[in-house]
Amino acid sequence: MSNILALDTSTDACSVALWQDGEVVEDFRVVPRKHIQLLLPMTDALLSEAGLSVRDLDAVAFGRGPGSFTGIRIATGIAQGLAFAADIPVLPISTLAAMALEQGRLLESERVIAALDARMDEIYWCAYRLENGLPEAMLDEQVCAASELRLLEEARWQGVGPGFNYLADMSAAVQAAITAPVLDLYPSASAMLPIAARDLACGRGLAPEDGLPVYIREGGWKKKEQQ
Repeated sequence: MSNILALDTSTDACSVALWQDGEVVEDFRVVPRKHIQLLLPMTDALLSEAGLSVRDLDAVAFGRGPGSFTGIRIATGIAQGLAFAADIPVLPISTLAAMALEQGRLLESERVIAALDARMDEIYWCAYRLENGLPEAMLDEQVCAASELRLLEEARWQGVGPGFNYLADMSAAVQAAITAPVLDLYPSASAMLPIAARDLACGRGLAPEDGLPVYIREGGWKKKEQQ
């Protein structure tokens, strides 16, 4: 039984969602360059509607990236501030994992590649396998030119996210393996909540000052190390 607040401002979308013992409510808006003005009022309104205060929360989750550098910093800073005030942990959640979870469940796909536009003719991406309904990363999150995306397995993959606007630049093998990609998709706070609930139950909450953004701009392609 837990109450978890999630925040995401990693793209043009701004979203706040609340998990109350498995029930989820969300305020999701596509509002470019208005995140800093809207995120706290949206948070206050959602908590008020639920009859909760910040001190009733067990944790604050946030989209820790990859995505817009400025947007990631906004969600990180506000999540840290709320968590400090309530003396509760933060839960940094991958924006790519949230996208994979949302569309993987909806489309009943076990293998999902999530990709965001990283600008400078590059994409952020990661490959996931959905296990017990939750995404497990098969490699470290990547940033590279679309032509450099490589498949881990010879299988069909569901592509999700605006990074697949560059599908024509990807290799013939990738194009043949990707099932009609879902392009019009933003990370959302609600999609982060099942991952956050799992992480909280597993004791993965962090002290507010330890919940940091992830930018990955320097990363190259490499297989995920075994845990």
